[in-house]
Amino acid sequence: MSLSDILLPEFDHEMANTRRVLERIPEDKLNWRVHEKSNTIGWVGMHLAEIPSWADAALNQDALDIAPPGQEPYRTPPANSRQEILDRFDKNVAAARTAIAAADDSRFSLPWSLLAGGKVLFTMPRIAVLRAFVLNHNVHHRAHLCVYLRLHNVPVPALYGPSADEEGM
Repeated sequence: MSLSDILLPEFDHEMANTRRVLERIPEDKLNWRVHEKSNTIGWVGMHLAEIPSWADAALNQDALDIAPPGQEPYRTPPANSRQEILDRFDKNVAAARTAIAAADDSRFSLPWSLLAGGKVLFTMPRIAVLRAFVLNHNVHHRAHLCVYLRLHNVPVPALYGPSADEEGM
């Protein structure tokens, strides 16, 4: 069994769970933030929509500079609607899935680097980038968004089993 075949079921499961959470973002709360130092619900949703794009970048580029010298640094785009978040998420998930499915096993062990301003922040095998910065990072911010949903009395979907909302608790 190839590494792609091993990764794709987990990727599909986590992306489906994330989409269920994104579908519940309240349209009228995109600019709400729990604290002045916290990001908005819209930012968290758009960040979740962007995270899958790292799979394509990690597998098809040798590095990514999030603040290329002489250019504007990367910024999570503003969210104007829940549908915009979902559309971007779906597009990025499809590209990520294609990249993972197309990668041969040797590709996953090649080094990949994240840079800022031309300086290397880290270098790790591409499979580690997929696990840490696509899958784990996604789960982290999905939980972050679930807390925001709970604070607005939006039912939280079941992710790894029934949620309190679906159990009627």
